[in-house]
Amino acid sequence: MNTAKLFHTGAIASLIWLIGWLVAWEVVVAPLQPGSWLLALKALPLLLPLRGVIKRDLYTLQWSSMMILLYFAEGAVRAWADQLEVSRMMALGEVVLVLVYFACALLYLRPFKKEARRLAKELLDKVKVPHD
Repeated sequence: MNTAKLFHTGAIASLIWLIGWLVAWEVVVAPLQPGSWLLALKALPLLLPLRGVIKRDLYTLQWSSMMILLYFAEGAVRAWADQLEVSRMMALGEVVLVLVYFACALLYLRPFKKEARRLAKELLDKVKVPHD
């Protein structure tokens, strides 16, 4: 398996895993209040980039790698502040999954960004007008 395919697969897997993780955390494992499932709706925004990530859409991978950092912040805060040990462990799991997605997305995008920079430089070199 080449590295691009590995990073793409890692991004898809970690995103799907994160969605399931968040729903399980807030519905089954450690809901903030017994019987409360509304906080599980926080996983819904992660469904927005899923199709684009699966289809290798570069723009989706770019913006979702920034959006996912909101989940990193939430996981870090709850890992620090939640009272229940199981909830803190779920928060740490969220942080790990976010970091895996972030790393895989950036590493998948890296060669495309390098090529875009190279092409932009090449184009700028062609249109530069020499000064007398």
